[in-house]
Amino acid sequence: MKKTTKWMLTGAAAYMAAITPRLFNRPERMPKVYYAHRGLHDNDSEAPENTLAAFRLAVEKGYGIELDVQVTRDGRAVVAHDYNLQRICGVDKDIDAVTYEELKKYPILNSQETVPLFADVLELVNGQVPLIVELKCKNRKSLVCEMADSLLKDYKGIYCIESFNPAVLLWYRLNRPEVCRGQLSSNFPKHDGNKTLAHYAMRHLLTNFLTAPDFIAYNCQDKKALSLNLCRAVFGCPAVAWTIRSQDELSSCRDYFDYFIFEGFEPDEKN
Repeated sequence: MKKTTKWMLTGAAAYMAAITPRLFNRPERMPKVYYAHRGLHDNDSEAPENTLAAFRLAVEKGYGIELDVQVTRDGRAVVAHDYNLQRICGVDKDIDAVTYEELKKYPILNSQETVPLFADVLELVNGQVPLIVELKCKNRKSLVCEMADSLLKDYKGIYCIESFNPAVLLWYRLNRPEVCRGQLSSNFPKHDGNKTLAHYAMRHLLTNFLTAPDFIAYNCQDKKALSLNLCRAVFGCPAVAWTIRSQDELSSCRDYFDYFIFEGFEPDEKN
């Protein structure tokens, strides 16, 4: 065997080993329903994103819910996507720099809604629909995991966790292996301009061997990504599409994904 061929085969084997998801003792898969991105929201209405009103509408329509959890300065788990409040509240402050009491003073997108506690969201949903919980963190990785888990461990409904940060998945692998966990990813250079080594590894799912995800949640615009499709075809790892924004986009992604997170429209069928 030529040396070049040997190196190519070795490299291919190392690559496949790196992207290997969890293969054994996998938790039960999530229900095959459509998942409303940040709730069934309309940011020009009284039910803007990641609010109790948006989650209530999703429950009423029977949609699963995707939501975002992060931690305030005083250690409260709240539901919000952006680290900074400028876009949704018009206040240039980071969520981890304010207390929950202060958060309650800021209405979201001119509605009557404010950033909710994760505990209040869980009480509202009460197991009626499944949840995809994205854990967001800048620095206190273990804190957001611990705070979310403290609320979810006694929750009776179906849920999974996901994160862009592999450290979050690693925490769950070590501390709560029975919980279904997913790696969020995307073609970062194309969408965000991020070209760091860490983003390269996350884009190509090269941390899977450490975190052993149960599913891959990938930007639907990057549906032909090699690592995503290999994980699905070779290892049987479910693929979750984010974020579908039209019926046509949903139709074009059906051959590449198993689950769909949608926003801005309602799918023609419930599953």
